[in-house]
Amino acid sequence: MNAKPAVVLAASLALMLPALALAQAKTAKTDYPNRPVRMIVPFAPGGASDFVGRILQAPLVEILGQQVVIENRSGAAGNIGVEAAVRASPDGYTFVLGNVGSIAINPNYYTKAPFRPLKDLVPVTQVVDVPGSLVVHPTVPVKSVKDLIAHLKANPGKLNFGSPAPSSANSLEAKMFLALTGTTATEVPYKGGAGPATVGLLGNEVQFMFATFSSTVNFAKQGRLRMLGIISPERNPAYPEAPTMKEQGFDMVVGSWQGVFVPAGTPRPVVNKLFESTVKAMKDPAANKRLSDGGVPAIVSASPEDFLKFVKSETERFGRVIRDAKIQTE
Repeated sequence: MNAKPAVVLAASLALMLPALALAQAKTAKTDYPNRPVRMIVPFAPGGASDFVGRILQAPLVEILGQQVVIENRSGAAGNIGVEAAVRASPDGYTFVLGNVGSIAINPNYYTKAPFRPLKDLVPVTQVVDVPGSLVVHPTVPVKSVKDLIAHLKANPGKLNFGSPAPSSANSLEAKMFLALTGTTATEVPYKGGAGPATVGLLGNEVQFMFATFSSTVNFAKQGRLRMLGIISPERNPAYPEAPTMKEQGFDMVVGSWQGVFVPAGTPRPVVNKLFESTVKAMKDPAANKRLSDGGVPAIVSASPEDFLKFVKSETERFGRVIRDAKIQTE
């Protein structure tokens, strides 16, 4: 073959490649999505993740112009749902609504898990920061955190506390509380998230628990549970009669943030489209009212990079908490 035509062909291809890449990027930007999108919620219905996911769903359908199908994949403290997202095609048609437990705590607790969220997922944006709460069954004869401590001391090891899993933020909060107060109680983990654990508390299978505020506030209003404290910097307007834990001498400001994550390798234009669409959805007035009624503030990230920095810092923070508390990992 003549060398000169080969050189000309190579030069032509070199000139065409940037234009081709730009055309592909534009196509990815405009074509996505052209079919239904799957939102994996890694916990059972009835908990904070499911609550947030179903509020996000409606405006996201309108913005994306496609159906957004929620799939509850509960189990293993959220690991089953997160792994399903990790194994999905990196095309933007599957994303997971991860939270502080499934994304930041689990990697420090389940050290032998076959995936690492920070390596195998791309953070898109935070969507909310759900306050926590300390609640008891109404039959427990206490009206405040101080009363609960006295009751626990008078009945060492006799009360049960519920949790979504030993690695969950709720479980860590309870363990920190017991350690700080020098009290003991028996943990009863429930499969599926805060929803099943709350059902266990309603049935008096467990006598107290730390749980997401959105999972317990309506039951507290109905008198089916007694809320002793809010884990938040200030009282929540959705239930202002409940004092903060800080007001009662416990500086426990640990929120259960939620965020959108896609599989590693998802094209950047798709990540950008999902970021912009999710941020817009979280600013929808109807969605904001539903969140506000549940005492949940909408909080979005400035960019995917900003959310990545936040997730990294949270993962490191809970790694320190687990090490300092000498919690046995798996």
